[in-house]
Amino acid sequence: MHEIPVTPGRPLVCQLRDDPGQRYRLYHPLTPPRGLLVSVHGISRNAREHLKLFRPWAEHLGLVLVAPLFDRRRCQDYQRLGRTGRGLRADRLLQAIVAEVAERCRLSDDHFHLFGYSGGGQFAHRFAMAHPDQVNTLAVGAAGWYTFPDPAVRYPRGLAPCRRLPDLRLEPERFLRIPTLVAVGSDDDRPDPELNLHPRIVRQQGGSRLERGRRWIAAMVEAARRQGLATPYRFEVIPGVGHDFRQCMERGMAPLVAEFIEQHLTPSLPETTALAANA
Repeated sequence: MHEIPVTPGRPLVCQLRDDPGQRYRLYHPLTPPRGLLVSVHGISRNAREHLKLFRPWAEHLGLVLVAPLFDRRRCQDYQRLGRTGRGLRADRLLQAIVAEVAERCRLSDDHFHLFGYSGGGQFAHRFAMAHPDQVNTLAVGAAGWYTFPDPAVRYPRGLAPCRRLPDLRLEPERFLRIPTLVAVGSDDDRPDPELNLHPRIVRQQGGSRLERGRRWIAAMVEAARRQGLATPYRFEVIPGVGHDFRQCMERGMAPLVAEFIEQHLTPSLPETTALAANA
């Protein structure tokens, strides 16, 4: 298979070398990259839109940007990482994508900043829990529901082992060290047809994405405190918007995520906020 060269400033649609059925979108900034940002779609599979809306911010931060596409047929359970019998392991696919991109873009390692919206937010925080050593920062946009740091509850609601992911080990002392942001629209405060309303989920997490995000961050803060950790956790509300990715991004989520990542980049970027001021 002929591989298109990576050209700074030019978005690409790529196929994974070892699995051509796995696609991802890639953008290399015009300046030498300082790292990698991965942005994961929800059930609409709008990877192209993720790349388009994050491109200016990836350019500003000097990050290579990757938007994987988890196909409906191959990865129907990607939000929960891909349990046995429900498609491919999406976490392993992302690891393969990141390793390939690190090689193609000559990045120093396979660590990255991770963002996901809605179903992608479900995937993102579970990936971070499963593979904390790869994730520099985690940002979750309006996830439908969460894996809580509760060792007495079976995955995916909690940390106890799951027979459909027998090799999965979720270790709080490791994943609770990841700086984490959750952002939800102010009007994402009621159930909708796509929200998981199983009674066990509602009892544990609440009845809306807004409430669930608040509860999860509070639970993570408490769990980190019990480990003696002062990890940065933030919960932010995007005013005047419901469950709409583009509207959330255009009304404040994109600069919020970029600012959060920038706080944890080393060395610090020059003090320039021109892009944020014009957003």
